[in-house]
Amino acid sequence: MSPTIGVLALQGDVREHVHALESVGARAVGVRRLGELEAVDALVIPGGESTTIDKLLRAFDLFDPLQQRLRAGMPAYGSCAGMILLADRVIGAIEGQRTLGGVDITVRRNAFGRQVDSFETDLTIDGVDDSAHTPLHAVFIRAPWVEEVGPAATVLGRVEGGPAAGRIVAVRQGPLLVTSFHPEVTGDTRVHRLFVQIVRDSL
Repeated sequence: MSPTIGVLALQGDVREHVHALESVGARAVGVRRLGELEAVDALVIPGGESTTIDKLLRAFDLFDPLQQRLRAGMPAYGSCAGMILLADRVIGAIEGQRTLGGVDITVRRNAFGRQVDSFETDLTIDGVDDSAHTPLHAVFIRAPWVEEVGPAATVLGRVEGGPAAGRIVAVRQGPLLVTSFHPEVTGDTRVHRLFVQIVRDSL
């Protein structure tokens, strides 16, 4: 069974997420309108600027319908800015910024620094296919990290070395998955494969 997974097509690496999802057996479509949101089994919220995506969701009249679907149990995966949008609490939010919520975490915006502080590192992520016994190469671009995790959420990965060692960068809560990093840009599809399995299990 191939689930239909939408990629929120307001900003960010839409094409890269679509390609990654299709490569692991899902049908992937861009979502910009209510009818498109209603037609998908799950949604990926890509990176970008969380405040801009928040404003665009409201401008396209998608914020409330999307929040309702998430509360009704629709699976979603958020990378980078998508993590912020799925978090219940945000440190460093601008005035008026809202999140969709759903994951019992507190995230810090731009926690790793500015664009010039972007970096790459290898991670071990619980739940991803590790049959090749190779770490996941992760790309962080003006990324958030998770400061606090509530009892309903499960930490899947942390930075393992360097100045940010120990910082939480991957979390799951039920059908919701969030990462600080951008797996769509590396060609490693294991995070997308994990999400597609989460979607299949929910159907």
